[in-house]
Amino acid sequence: MKKFLFKISFYIVAIVAVLLLLGSYADGNTDDNYRHFTGPKPSNIIMGDSRGSQALVPDVLDRKFKDRKFDNFSLNLTESPYGQIYLEAVKKKLHPDTKDGIFILTVNPWNVSTGKDVKDAKEYTENTSALADMHFYEMAPNYEYLLKHYPKSWFNIYKDREAGGRSNTYLHKNGWMEVTVDINPADLRKREASKIIQYKEFASTQKISQYRLDALQDIIQYLKTKGTVYIVRIPGFKGIMEIENKYSPDFSKKIESIAQKKGVRFLDFSMQSDQYIFTDGNHMYKESGKIFTAQIADSILLDKKKNN
Repeated sequence: MKKFLFKISFYIVAIVAVLLLLGSYADGNTDDNYRHFTGPKPSNIIMGDSRGSQALVPDVLDRKFKDRKFDNFSLNLTESPYGQIYLEAVKKKLHPDTKDGIFILTVNPWNVSTGKDVKDAKEYTENTSALADMHFYEMAPNYEYLLKHYPKSWFNIYKDREAGGRSNTYLHKNGWMEVTVDINPADLRKREASKIIQYKEFASTQKISQYRLDALQDIIQYLKTKGTVYIVRIPGFKGIMEIENKYSPDFSKKIESIAQKKGVRFLDFSMQSDQYIFTDGNHMYKESGKIFTAQIADSILLDKKKNN
């Protein structure tokens, strides 16, 4: 028996060594979330869903605020809607010594909504998100994430690594999701039409959630102890905004009311659809995102200048 255990231990060690090696190749191609759980911990954070993850470019903010580094901690509508799980995650993500951070919370009606048929907190979509069970947010490589949330063979990590070319959905170290797609007018119209159908169906199954609005306020209250909070509404293209405005006609008023109550600024860009290009009607094209991010930075800089 001892001989058998001694022999099999070599196989176990070999398997572990291979996994450790494969995991070391994890990068921005691995999946859409992995790099959100690799360090270092930031003091300036962007929050939201996939609209925010693509539209706000930390590099642009870094250039505007020369003494700061920003991290985009926006995942997607399923995994990072505003809620207590997101709040606890940002507490783990944020550098513990942060005292003068800048926090940009991107909002839209969808990331403060829940399904009409949801009757219990156990049914919230984010319960299965990595945000719900991850402990380590600055490990690189992060084997906890890979063990818990990478469902494929780890040989794919090596096969799909960045050295072979960046994927069309590439997650930068600073959390920006760079999406590379063809934006010729014909393709754009097809994707916009598909997204309109999707969001019309989505609107019929969702409702604005008081739980999520309360959680948004809890997040604002927590982040105010660490710095300055700005709420930003990112536009989609005209067709998507029409659906949003029909779904929640007073959404911007609700958010403005929360901003006033909490003593923070609300930057509402929802009327500026015609100023940007959208890859599918909902998500801003990366070059438009850089322009949009610069506008946000200028608004924040102006606000800080007024208050100094």
